[in-house]
Amino acid sequence: MSGGKKRYKATIAGKSYTIVGSRPTEHLQLVAETVDEQINQIKGLTDNLELDKMAVLTAVNAVSDQLEMQIEMEKMRQKITELETKLAKFEEG
Repeated sequence: MSGGKKRYKATIAGKSYTIVGSRPTEHLQLVAETVDEQINQIKGLTDNLELDKMAVLTAVNAVSDQLEMQIEMEKMRQKITELETKLAKFEEG
């Protein structure tokens, strides 16, 4: 079943969801647990915020984290390129 779609039943913010994806079940479980944890954190910081608004805030946080990681990855790629260039010059000399 590698590469095929998998179904994972999750409970997020007290509601049941079926998550479908090609990733391993453990990955889908970790994603669901992380989303549930983040929604519960937002719930703890706000008074009477509706689930849809908590979900949007969770999505905003997730995208923000993703963009930060992409920026960091690009910095690392640039550093690797610089180091490879220095190494090539060192090996030539």
